[in-house]
Amino acid sequence: MTAEIICVGTELLLGDIVNTNAQFLSRELAELGISVLHQHVIGDNPGRLAELVRQGAARSELLVFSGGLGPTEDDLTKETVAGVFGDTLHFDEEEWQKILAFFARTGRRPTPNNRKQAMVPTRGHKLPNAHGTAPGAWFEMPGCVAVLLPGVPREMKAMWAEDVRPALEARQNCTIRSRTLRVLGGESSIASKVAPLFESENPTAAIYCKTGESEIRVTARAAGAAEAEAACDARIAEFRRILGPNAYDVDVPGLEYTVVRVLKERGLHAATAESCTGGLVAEKITSVPGASEVFGFGFVTYAESAKSRLLGVDPALIERYNVVSGPVAVAMAYGALDASGADLAIGITGLAGPGGALPGKPVGTVYLAGADARSGRAYLMRLKLGGYRERSIIRTRAALYALDLLRRMALDLPTEEALAVPDRRTPPETLDV
Repeated sequence: MTAEIICVGTELLLGDIVNTNAQFLSRELAELGISVLHQHVIGDNPGRLAELVRQGAARSELLVFSGGLGPTEDDLTKETVAGVFGDTLHFDEEEWQKILAFFARTGRRPTPNNRKQAMVPTRGHKLPNAHGTAPGAWFEMPGCVAVLLPGVPREMKAMWAEDVRPALEARQNCTIRSRTLRVLGGESSIASKVAPLFESENPTAAIYCKTGESEIRVTARAAGAAEAEAACDARIAEFRRILGPNAYDVDVPGLEYTVVRVLKERGLHAATAESCTGGLVAEKITSVPGASEVFGFGFVTYAESAKSRLLGVDPALIERYNVVSGPVAVAMAYGALDASGADLAIGITGLAGPGGALPGKPVGTVYLAGADARSGRAYLMRLKLGGYRERSIIRTRAALYALDLLRRMALDLPTEEALAVPDRRTPPETLDV
């Protein structure tokens, strides 16, 4: 099945509202094995909208709309689509009573133009909206279906899950399941390693680039759910075999969720000591529900004096090697262990820019250290992130490296890019990398 997404609203064209609906709908349709051929944003103009609907209906089997179902005069999506699809609208008393009840629950009074929202398709059918005042609509003509949803994201997503997705799944005459593998690294380098796995028609696989990592979405079609899920799992296992530890988890929002899960499973506690990331690593960890079971301390030691006072970093070490250095990062990590009593800790210091470059240390130079109380060992990495230029990206990528180092230490995975530090007695000059 082929589809197009049409988001209606002049406010979208003006940039007053970020169009998150298109992203959501695209991902949902992909999970159903429906190919999205086009995405459109169009203003509240019935003539231009009608022309777009005619074009879309001629080339695609499914049109999914969001927006334009409100009570105002410029909310004309329902009327316009009905006209193109040869349908009419009629007043639905049952829907009007629902609208009245909704206003009563929220302590408001409807206005006469709210009656417009109770107009529903005659030949098609309405889509109930238990979360707002605007019901959706389903129109159909030979070769094409049009699904109309509200523009409010909360209402749209609920109606999609409750009514639209199940109806489309039934039309597919099969069960479709998707799983998403998260992999550290850039899209091009990952894709080059696993290129043959993207050539299969079932399961299919697609890669999406994120900051510092990528997602590989695997989608399988089968007669039943168990068979489709098994096909997804088998293909993901192939990806993981080739990509190794960089393929860190499946169906998680981000690396911090994996870190918290692994720490819980291993019965470990972690601490952070951050300078250039300003608490970003701790923020990511604590955004995960249940993080308090594995994380109790996060130090933001931006000033040199804070590193010495809170983490016990020797001022002479800072004076000799500079605050942005391997010896200081290692000392921060060990200091976080001592101050927190945690099992694992990271220390991170660097130059996020845009200014502040030092001789031999351009903007984007970040030193990341991880200390392990179980073995007394530490690990040190010098990251070169200056190619990304933007301060926010440098900080985000540095935090991602820090989370991955915590994950690898917890799992006792090899950290090939890191220098192994045997213990605290290691001479600091050997850490000045």
